[in-house]
Amino acid sequence: MDRILIRGGRKLHGTVKVSGAKNSALKLLFATILAEGEHSFHNVPELKDIESTISLLQSMGSEVVRQGQNVRVNSKRPHSFEAHYDVVRKMRASILCLGPLLTKYGEAHVSLPGGCAIGSRPINLHLEGLKSLGASIDLKEGYVVAKASRLVGAEILLPFASVGATENIMMAATLASGTTTIDNAAKEPEIEDLANYLNKMGAKISGAGSAKIKIIGVDKLFPAEHKVIADRIEAGTLLIAGAITGGAISVTDCIPEHIDALIFKLRESGFKINSNQNSVSIEAKSGDWKSVDITTAPYPGFATDLQAQFMSLMLLAMGTSTITETIFENRFMHVNELVRLGAEVTTNLRIAIIQGKPGGLQGAPLMATDLRASASLVLAGLAAKGETIVSRIYHLDRGYERLEEKLKSLGADIQRIK
Repeated sequence: MDRILIRGGRKLHGTVKVSGAKNSALKLLFATILAEGEHSFHNVPELKDIESTISLLQSMGSEVVRQGQNVRVNSKRPHSFEAHYDVVRKMRASILCLGPLLTKYGEAHVSLPGGCAIGSRPINLHLEGLKSLGASIDLKEGYVVAKASRLVGAEILLPFASVGATENIMMAATLASGTTTIDNAAKEPEIEDLANYLNKMGAKISGAGSAKIKIIGVDKLFPAEHKVIADRIEAGTLLIAGAITGGAISVTDCIPEHIDALIFKLRESGFKINSNQNSVSIEAKSGDWKSVDITTAPYPGFATDLQAQFMSLMLLAMGTSTITETIFENRFMHVNELVRLGAEVTTNLRIAIIQGKPGGLQGAPLMATDLRASASLVLAGLAAKGETIVSRIYHLDRGYERLEEKLKSLGADIQRIK
């Protein structure tokens, strides 16, 4: 099993390019179920989660060809409407084949999902939304069994702004009869990217990116071509890498407005940041930065997927900072590993209090517990004195495309070892 070895203490300098968004590419691939024929995607990152999605589509009968960042999906009528446990257990996003299968073919058998153990992420909002559209849904032997002759548009109010539920319902509604509205919809950029592709396919969706999405059902959708948006979480992670080492880097091929909440907090902490339409640069104005507090929130608030990485930055800040996690109840699993580096962090339910210690981290063996936690450990290792080894980096490979190579290009002493 691979590990990452880091010899910390080097300031990062240079320019690095952001890959396509994992959380967009996954949903776009599932959208191919809605229209038989050849779909074409560009800027698709090479990640374990993408591989799992491709395997799932292939298991249903689709033909998938990948050439670097380009992926072609020849979507065909599935010879099986089952998303098997062996694939779905690796990745929670697999539940997003449920809506497309149900609305296109009237039937779906989807295993209950797996993925990172960062807290309870129930799928009841997905199921209730599909029931509102007229689906019959049962849970049998660990599978969601859904049926419908044709879904019918409805007004759906989500009790909270669930990204996955918004996407699943939106895809299902594209081929439903009549009009569907999703109130209190999630506003993430990846939802807007999915809606843009669905509209290219012939869907009639308006309001994506706002709290109210309207979908007018159509009789048929058609394959199309699309470029995946930049990964805002990777962009934010790379910016924090430049910050935590006291360096100066530029992150290109990104969309700075998608990480406005992070940029605001980095500036508040004392970093110099400049941005234009598709790049953002960060520079440590002095050797030290100050502690700031953050509270995670749905987009456009501070992303929960950047919380662990920002905590690593605050370990070396001057003063005391507080991080409040409002999205997941179990997303401080990285804390025990950071403490092994000499960090001073105490947690109480969803609140973490960090006593900053500029220059106070010492390298140690670490073990990743989930995707974003693994990134936080790598970032802390970049700033720690001596050697840090991060194990179980298969978590990292689920969501970051060759992160160690990108950091090495900026001057980090980092390598993947067997």
